[in-house]
Amino acid sequence: MIEVRVQSLGIDQSSKSPVVILQETNGERMLPIWIGPSEANAIAMELAGMKFERPLTHDLAAALIRGLGGALTRVLITRVQSNTYFAELVIQRGNEVFSIDARPSDSIAIALRMRARVFTSEELLTPTAIAMDPDQSLADIPKARDEETLSAEQLQDYLRKLNPEDLGRFNP
Repeated sequence: MIEVRVQSLGIDQSSKSPVVILQETNGERMLPIWIGPSEANAIAMELAGMKFERPLTHDLAAALIRGLGGALTRVLITRVQSNTYFAELVIQRGNEVFSIDARPSDSIAIALRMRARVFTSEELLTPTAIAMDPDQSLADIPKARDEETLSAEQLQDYLRKLNPEDLGRFNP
């Protein structure tokens, strides 16, 4: 498994969906994941250091893990199936270690709050080549056929060429 970090958060203007872009910690490869607006907001608020008087959902989840004597040791983004990403929260309580199935967006939001590391598989970061047209929408990337994926270099080049109108910054 390869450690990743939140590189940026944006809005895909063609689909109007938030996108979290994960980048390998000691490298250049990236993994874009389209997420829901509430999860994007939760990630953005934690990245910005915004705190609220009452706990929000991801704060509550972190408090529950701690309150039950557990520690989030890591988040694993394990696979993609039918354009849906899967993740696991790996929690340790005493000598017991267990995994809980979760959406990557929720997992990332909780990991940020608990200062846990996030990992993904080599396969999700090492795709094979696919031709990318600079005018192609970012929303088209996850709709590629299963045997066609975007190389890390092509994704980086594509993201560099995007106009601000194509991928706006996400603001909570």
